[in-house]
Amino acid sequence: MSGITDFDSLRRAMADNGEQPEGPARNARAEQLLAEAEKLNIPLAVIEALGHQLKVYNYSSEKDKMFVPFARLLRMWDERPEDFDEYETHTLHWVFKWMSSGMLDQPHIPLASIEKWLGEMEHRYRLAGHSERAVRSAEFSVAAHVGNVARAERAYAAWLAAERDSMADCHACELHGQGWWQTERGRDAEGLQLWGPVLEGEFTCAHEPHTVLASSLTPLLRLGRVDEARANHLRGFRLVRTMESMRGAYADHVEFCALTGNEARGLELLAERPAYFTDDGHPRSKLEFMAVVALLMDRLTELGLGDQRVPGPAGRTWTARELAVHTRGEALALAARFDERNGTAHISERARARMDQRPLVERLPLGVRTPARPTTVTLPGPATVSVPENPDARPDLAALLAEARRLSDTLQPNAVEAWAAVSRAAEGVELAARDRAEIADHQAMDLGPEGVALFEEAAGLYAEAGDPGEALAARARGAYVRALSGEVSQALTTIARLYDRILALYAEDGTEVRQTAAVLMSRARILMRRVHEAEGAVHGAVLADAETAAREVLALVDGRAGDDVRLTSRAAEAQAMLAELAALTGDVEGAAELFARASEAFVGAGLPWFAVEYEARLAGLAHHLGDTAEAERALRAALEHGGPHLEATGRAQLNLQLAEVLGGRGLTEEAAEHALQAAHWADEAGESRTLGAWARQQLGGFLLRQGRWAEAAEVLESALPDLNAETHGDGAVVQTQWWLGDCLSELGEHRAAAERRLQAAEIARNWPEQHDHATLAHLAAESLGHAGLHAEADEAYARAGALWRSLGNVHGLVRSLRARAWLALRVEDEAGEDAGRGGTASELMASAVGECVAALDATDDAEARQRLTAELGHTHRQFGDLLARSATEDAEDESIRAALEEALSQVTRAAAVFASLGDDALHSRTGAELAAGWLEADLSRPAQAAARARAVLSAYAGSDEGDEAARERRAEAQQMLQVVEEQGTE
Repeated sequence: MSGITDFDSLRRAMADNGEQPEGPARNARAEQLLAEAEKLNIPLAVIEALGHQLKVYNYSSEKDKMFVPFARLLRMWDERPEDFDEYETHTLHWVFKWMSSGMLDQPHIPLASIEKWLGEMEHRYRLAGHSERAVRSAEFSVAAHVGNVARAERAYAAWLAAERDSMADCHACELHGQGWWQTERGRDAEGLQLWGPVLEGEFTCAHEPHTVLASSLTPLLRLGRVDEARANHLRGFRLVRTMESMRGAYADHVEFCALTGNEARGLELLAERPAYFTDDGHPRSKLEFMAVVALLMDRLTELGLGDQRVPGPAGRTWTARELAVHTRGEALALAARFDERNGTAHISERARARMDQRPLVERLPLGVRTPARPTTVTLPGPATVSVPENPDARPDLAALLAEARRLSDTLQPNAVEAWAAVSRAAEGVELAARDRAEIADHQAMDLGPEGVALFEEAAGLYAEAGDPGEALAARARGAYVRALSGEVSQALTTIARLYDRILALYAEDGTEVRQTAAVLMSRARILMRRVHEAEGAVHGAVLADAETAAREVLALVDGRAGDDVRLTSRAAEAQAMLAELAALTGDVEGAAELFARASEAFVGAGLPWFAVEYEARLAGLAHHLGDTAEAERALRAALEHGGPHLEATGRAQLNLQLAEVLGGRGLTEEAAEHALQAAHWADEAGESRTLGAWARQQLGGFLLRQGRWAEAAEVLESALPDLNAETHGDGAVVQTQWWLGDCLSELGEHRAAAERRLQAAEIARNWPEQHDHATLAHLAAESLGHAGLHAEADEAYARAGALWRSLGNVHGLVRSLRARAWLALRVEDEAGEDAGRGGTASELMASAVGECVAALDATDDAEARQRLTAELGHTHRQFGDLLARSATEDAEDESIRAALEEALSQVTRAAAVFASLGDDALHSRTGAELAAGWLEADLSRPAQAAARARAVLSAYAGSDEGDEAARERRAEAQQMLQVVEEQGTE
């Protein structure tokens, strides 16, 4: 292939190919590079090209291609071992392990061949002087695969007992295998304990913690550690999403979705990897994938979604039911091939067990956007209405009536449903007028605006039953419904007549307090509706009428409620009306007190679900008053009081408000829990794009504040498509991009971080205040630099610098100049420039010094001068470091000496500047002194270097032993003294 002219160019090409994404394209390139290596007529070039080919095959879906190049390598070793250098000799023996596991994964390779290979591996390792550890690990894998538990346990013990040497798998991979065996034997806690160091990042490698995160999911669910399982899914899926070779780990994440009520997310995962259905190069991972797809499809079918279209193998459309049959058949056929090879039924048994699992969690919220659960889950209320299983049996109508009246008299949430059951049971039955009136009345309540005519029908039936008060109450309810429909004037006219009639009737003892209170409450509600419709132009008379009506309800009920929860609720609602009116008139404290009373009254009456609205209002008022403790209490109470009766939207709103309050108090872990619940319930309510996006944005921020970068990134990426300036404001979009950029930067995804930061900066460009724009441009430049995009980074730093200058922010300007200087030096390094090296970089750093000096000359503010002086000191110090770095070893001696002298001058100035700041800059001063000392040593001035080291030791005489910086400085000074003493001796 063009460009491969010698061994060095071949090595560069292989290194470049190794950085490419896993997959057939990378494998094909490795095959081309082998052909080019063969043309060089250098045995080691062919050996390295074969090793490269082996590596890319191993980390791809074409693992079955590994055996041919390895056989060739082994033959070359046996014929001419002297052609292998030390590294390739080590690699050849290392890859023996890949062959062992690779054979197990291919059912067409006989078990006898695998056992023979184990013996060959053991023999060659012994000849090479290697430990048995890797051999026993490979033997364990064979025994565990075929289901020989006794042999597996023996090999496992021998594996751990053998000495670790250069052939042993890395710590992360070994711990994965050990933990897997523990969980396989039913010891989940022990397995997770073994995986701990990998999950915590102590041990990592190319495929870890990827596989441990995936393997941990089901054991964590079985142990009930669902929060950890959720976190590991979000972290782990992010790692394996783009890695073609990790189909087995990917399958674990699909399985997790099937076991946690996240079937919709499981389908999204399948849609991302269509090739996993058909890639045949690694039969073992295909078996695992097919088994969990069957599990997911069976789950969908069980939920009544068997006819839903789902992602599947290309070439046709699939329903869940069809794909369940297909993947189960594929999985069992593959398992049968392995079992036939192994002579056991172990693989088939494991496959069936995996496909037949039951969900371990009804629904585990993940935080990322997920479609609402495709089933209806009925939450239990305080009471339910039983319906006979036999459709031919007629329900006990009298019992249903009694239950419905009990529920409505005590204002239970299920009352309307109970009356609906009565209505169905009463079809074709002759009922008394009173019974028919109550049925019509409750049916009207259920219908809302469409129920006005039914309220009139109910009123007529109440009158026929001899209850004129309840007839007036039914008409009053109808009037209120008309007001809710916008007919406030007509409702007021109607309620005025009903009000006069009920008072007259009550005065004549023609009705009871309950009916009278019902009419008065309907009147108060209609007057409150008039207040709301008036919005900002509320007249005093309108407010006064509503207040008078509410107080009239209170006066009527006062002392008469007793055990009647209906009357107690009337009083509580009237208190809430007064609270609302107080808030409208600006009496926030009075409104808060009245809402609190209303809530307490409902709770005291055993009707906590009615208190939810008022606790939520109280929380808002408390927040306005700056009483975060009361806001938190009220929101917690609202969630508790709502219980199972809260609708999904209300639950989402309350959780999100509580998350914001807790986050403001720095309680980010609990805040994240509530934001997670808010996102979940918003999805359930069908509000993913609005309320759900807000919740996810907040959740991502709380996770970021805990340093949970991968989880935060997943959540923020999920939120971003739904956030928009029209609904959420461009500030929310910018903040999300900003947070996401921070997460990606921490994860080392610098190019992606730069993209997010630049997108946020582009929006902030149009804001009147430009500080955020400048900060984002600066952060984007940092990411571009880390991504190796030097020209783009310099442009972004220049943009940030111009913004900092326009804002009068000298510190930002100076730091952008310093960053550009270091970037320029890096570009010169990579270009291999000799003459004039460091020129542009030095000019930029000199400009940074000049900006500091000019700013100091222009200000008399003591605090500003202190900060600017420190900035000048750091700039001189960095200038010195940059100059020292620019002196390359292959430059002329005079050039090197001149650069070091100039560097020493800058570092000495830095020390002097820091000294002027006193003890506040002690560590910075001594750091500069030590840097100067090393430069003195490089310039062969041991006496001056020693003097600087002793000055540092003197500066820390009597310092606190707990001061880590002081300890480090003293240790470095002692080291310097030792070095210059040796230098002087020489």
